[in-house]
Amino acid sequence: MAGIIKVNQYQDFNGNTLFTSDGSGNLTTQKINYPAFEAYLSANQSVSDATITKGEFDTEVLDTDNCYDNTTNYRFTPNVAGKYFVTGHIQAAVASDNLYDGIGRIYKNGSSYRETRVNPQNGSPEREVTLHTTAIIDMNGTTDYVEYFGYIDVGGGSPQFSSDDKGSYFSAYRIGS
Repeated sequence: MAGIIKVNQYQDFNGNTLFTSDGSGNLTTQKINYPAFEAYLSANQSVSDATITKGEFDTEVLDTDNCYDNTTNYRFTPNVAGKYFVTGHIQAAVASDNLYDGIGRIYKNGSSYRETRVNPQNGSPEREVTLHTTAIIDMNGTTDYVEYFGYIDVGGGSPQFSSDDKGSYFSAYRIGS
């Protein structure tokens, strides 16, 4: 004998709502990987030679809980505690063949947390390098924040973080508690 169970809300043993139904077959599920954001550079960002510089990722692709500041501090401050997968990606470029060193750094609460370094100086310096850094970071959901910085050492020319085809971006999302 087949049976049908009809509910508009499904909860776990502690009374937390896992999903709801509007009565027309549309489900609303619990936000599992939120908050989350992704932002990229809308224009090339000029930077000073051999100076660690915060990426000013000003164009949001996604900001589920309004936790990313894309106008002033260019930082992600999640409002839910948990473990977050954080990634930063900068295309470091210079107009001439004089790019000698590049560093990408994820900062947590103003201090370097994870670093990626590229040193193409092998007799034939490059014009562009990719700085890609990832980390899983515990965040408290109130005051913890992350930012992405880059460093470019050039022998001449004007260094920049390139916005070509959205090539410089920063993102994070919650992966668990």
